[in-house]
Amino acid sequence: MCKSASVKKGSLLFRTGKKPQWMFFVVSGEVTLERLSQQGDPVVLQRTRYGFVSEASLQSPKYHCDARAVANSDVIQIPLTCLADALNKDPAFAGRWISMLNQEVKRLRLQCERLNMKSLKDRVLHLINTEGKDGQYQVNTGLKSLAGELGVTHEALYRTLASLEKEEVITRGSSLLALTCTTSPE
Repeated sequence: MCKSASVKKGSLLFRTGKKPQWMFFVVSGEVTLERLSQQGDPVVLQRTRYGFVSEASLQSPKYHCDARAVANSDVIQIPLTCLADALNKDPAFAGRWISMLNQEVKRLRLQCERLNMKSLKDRVLHLINTEGKDGQYQVNTGLKSLAGELGVTHEALYRTLASLEKEEVITRGSSLLALTCTTSPE
């Protein structure tokens, strides 16, 4: 039934257009869902550090994107047929599944809100405030990856972080962005 797997950084869990057979739960590491832009550049649709990827493929004839490990990751592979059976036969499980999907929709709406902000400073502060904890956001896969998540070049992100640090709005650790004051900026 379910299988544990260790996935090396850069490996694909599944590829666009292939028939879905597995649901994946990321236990550790990080997996992104990606598509190619019209220019051929990867666009990150979802980033998962702990949770499910490929939920949209449960009732789909094919995967709609690629799933790539952007860090060495441990995942659990769940056969789609078993998951579909559990959803059909266990109302309590189905309710928990719907609740989890609702949380993911809320997170993705925050991401859409963030990407529509004109200022990169606003995007960074929004990320820390909405996806961080207690005014701190853990950057596990590096600033280049974070730049992709924010829809900007890594150079623009580096300049913005340096400016926010100089203005004493944030402090940076090796893998941490922290607000100097935990109240929401205006």
